[in-house]
Amino acid sequence: VVGRAATAQRVAAAFLRHPGCGVRPVGVVSDETSGGEGLPVLTTGEEVQRALIQNGVQDMLVVGPAARTEQGPLLRALGESGCAVWEVDADSPAYERADRLAGFACRRLPVGRLYGSAGKRLLDVLVSGVLLLMVSPVLLVCAIVLRIVDGPGVVFRQERIGKDGRPFTLLKFRTHRPVDAHEAATRWSVANEHEMSWFCRFLRRSSLDELLQLWNVFWGDMSLVGPRPERPYFVGQFSQTYPGYAARHRMRTGITGLAQIHGLRGDTSIEDRCRFDNAYIDNWSLWQDVCILLRTAAALVRPTGS
Repeated sequence: VVGRAATAQRVAAAFLRHPGCGVRPVGVVSDETSGGEGLPVLTTGEEVQRALIQNGVQDMLVVGPAARTEQGPLLRALGESGCAVWEVDADSPAYERADRLAGFACRRLPVGRLYGSAGKRLLDVLVSGVLLLMVSPVLLVCAIVLRIVDGPGVVFRQERIGKDGRPFTLLKFRTHRPVDAHEAATRWSVANEHEMSWFCRFLRRSSLDELLQLWNVFWGDMSLVGPRPERPYFVGQFSQTYPGYAARHRMRTGITGLAQIHGLRGDTSIEDRCRFDNAYIDNWSLWQDVCILLRTAAALVRPTGS
């Protein structure tokens, strides 16, 4: 059982009281030590691997979305080795169409298929590589015009949070100038369109300022399709405020996604974005990525900006 020590022990105890559910917990995986009674707490990869072999473990029960993010590498490794990974909701109402174990709502996470998909990465590399070749003249023209119209500093670099909570540097064409680094990192919107040059407004409304993120995709920091990446300051805030926000980091962040093709861009509901992003991840398929890319391409003929 993977999660916060106290909660994971409570869930494990419930399963042990109901052996008829077919699950017998043998240990708790947590970064915390447990001072009370209960199952052994495993805090290292070696301890987990030893417990798996000794007990013939076939299932991992993940308690809450935070544990999915914190133990992401472990869950990927276990899922790809054939261990079934289940998310257990210890406190909230049942998931829609959820299975139940010992009275808890649960659902199986497609960890091995989802996280280990070579097909998704291959699609990212091929499409981003081809697009970079095709749009390189456009990128060059945008850079030259932006330099002439709005001065030096054509490329905007900003730290964002990616897969498994790892930071990376996101690239965009600069369309605004924050007062300082603190404002850039902590202010929700630093762009005032009426203060922008005409070309900067054009870049934002046409989404051409996002084209440099194809380099992020090609390098592996991002994917073509996935939840949009956010700054560390807001990731911390939103993870505490919106259930499921942290779970978005199970997958590489993307240039576009299911939330974006449903109009959730810019200053829109974070709660709605969480719902769409996690629905995309839970039901991921390569065909879904292709459909989202096609819908994104179609939407570019009627751009609304970012």
